[in-house]
Amino acid sequence: MSTGENKDSVTKPKFCVLGAGNGGLAMAGHLAIMGFPVNLYNRSKKRLLSVLIQKGIKVSGEIEGFGRVGLITTDVKEAIKDAKVLMVVTPATAHRLIAEICTPYLQNGQVIVLNPGRTFGAIEFKQVLKEKECQADVIVAEAETLLYTSRANILGEVKIFAIKKEVPVASINSHLIPKVIEVLKEAFPQFIPGDDVFKTSLNNIGSIFHPAITILNAGWIENTSSFSLLGLQLPRLKVPRFRFYVDGCSPGVSLVLEKIDEERVAVAAALGLRAMSAKDWFYFSYGGKKDSLYEMIHTNSAYQKITAPNSLNNRYITEDIPFSLVPIASVGEMLGVPTPIISSLINIACAMHNCDYWKDGRNVEKLGIKGMGVKELRRFAIGE
Repeated sequence: MSTGENKDSVTKPKFCVLGAGNGGLAMAGHLAIMGFPVNLYNRSKKRLLSVLIQKGIKVSGEIEGFGRVGLITTDVKEAIKDAKVLMVVTPATAHRLIAEICTPYLQNGQVIVLNPGRTFGAIEFKQVLKEKECQADVIVAEAETLLYTSRANILGEVKIFAIKKEVPVASINSHLIPKVIEVLKEAFPQFIPGDDVFKTSLNNIGSIFHPAITILNAGWIENTSSFSLLGLQLPRLKVPRFRFYVDGCSPGVSLVLEKIDEERVAVAAALGLRAMSAKDWFYFSYGGKKDSLYEMIHTNSAYQKITAPNSLNNRYITEDIPFSLVPIASVGEMLGVPTPIISSLINIACAMHNCDYWKDGRNVEKLGIKGMGVKELRRFAIGE
């Protein structure tokens, strides 16, 4: 499904973007507009149809233009072939699968970056490569958060509301971080060296905002997406969804977010790390004054038009609970750090979805770090 490459991109490193959602289309389109050769992979062809028809991605907002994509495909072997950098831009729920399907085709020297890793994504990805006996010498890294605030539509168009000023990146084996930054910096000077994968994971700010705002606005989300008539749930087609951050984050909700943030920072401190607070993260990512978290959220222009999900069965719970909050609470328990508010949110989510996110999520057993002390965990991240 080739569409032809940009003529001015011959000498630039080739990227492969794996994932054609909001972030994947933003990244692939942006790379192509900047003149980098880029392949776009997605597991299902449905998301690729519009991009295939127009042979690229129309980008608006912070970046304006049309990015012509070199290869648009559902064939992972062809997608990653000869690509220097593999940018995995999928929900964390897909990280394990992406690692499994890529393993047979990985090549020496390739750099794999999870955008973002959520919590301990790079560790899980590396574990899968080990389980599958991957023979290629590759670097596995993760970004602390997604570079873009963006939304895509079914027409293969994406609007970038904002591009973060700085996003730390760290790799398994910390001494390889400079090599990762070196290969990324030509395209993305916003990526800066992180300390290690524990810090990038525990600075996962999405884990603070997404699940809590969703769960604490559950009634509003369900009541604006459907209504009951004679026992049947019908869509409320004429009722607009509320603004997720602006309307959903009331002063009371903001106070809960601050408590969750304190627990996350405490788990990081137990590992000897100084995690960035949510307020500091806002300042470095978007600028503005360091006022209360409530005021920073409400004055952030990038959040003004972000609407709430139309169902509780969405990634803010199905991804962020098992792949963000569960690993934080699991490591906290192992290190003797209480996380009562985080644990309460996980339990509520389990009840809402009638499942066991504690068992299904990235707990210390699945990550292969159960029973490790602080020194062992630090050596694990450094790569000794």
